[in-house]
Amino acid sequence: MIRIENLSKSYGEKIIYKNFDLDLEEGKITCLIGSSGSGKTTLLNVIANITPYEGAVPTLKCSYIFQSPTLVPNLTVSENLALVCDDSKAVAEMIERVGLAGKENSFPINLSGGEAQRVAIARAFLYKSDILLMDEPFTSLDLKTKKQMVELFFEIWKNDGRTVLAVTHDPDEAAAISQRILHVDGGRITEDFVPDSPVPRPLYKGNELRDKLVQMLTNR
Repeated sequence: MIRIENLSKSYGEKIIYKNFDLDLEEGKITCLIGSSGSGKTTLLNVIANITPYEGAVPTLKCSYIFQSPTLVPNLTVSENLALVCDDSKAVAEMIERVGLAGKENSFPINLSGGEAQRVAIARAFLYKSDILLMDEPFTSLDLKTKKQMVELFFEIWKNDGRTVLAVTHDPDEAAAISQRILHVDGGRITEDFVPDSPVPRPLYKGNELRDKLVQMLTNR
């Protein structure tokens, strides 16, 4: 269990969290949903120790998938992955696994958006972290590519079993990837539930879970 206790975080006079507690079950995918400014990304950055805070947060090795791939532009695909993994065989195997065989020596500028995000997913799993943090990782992609990235993520995750904390304001994404869903509003968890169907669930297929999330996001 990953336990966060008495977390407080403010930006000037704006209080984001005050005495906030959260337990995350290891090996599970937890998703935070909420409107913009509700503190979702702040929580990820606190866990990653990117932003200062008050309270008890465990020291964790974190890998991160951002909304944009954030690759080093003057390094090739292989070189970007070698930054987090010095095992050249593991890097080569992961490149093939994410469907980028033949792109090893390509620079980020020569990759499509989907290809660059494949590198970002590969990098996150190659780094031996305690938790994988995802900040709107599929939002900037077109619908076809987003579906492919969700499928790729789960193909790797099911054999990896990493603890994942994702944030999104997109009810379709949350409904597709989450084993546990937390709605955050005003620095508090206002809903906490576990869907009863296995992941991954189809993207953009109308279902009761997606409708419930839409209602949460629009009624508050």
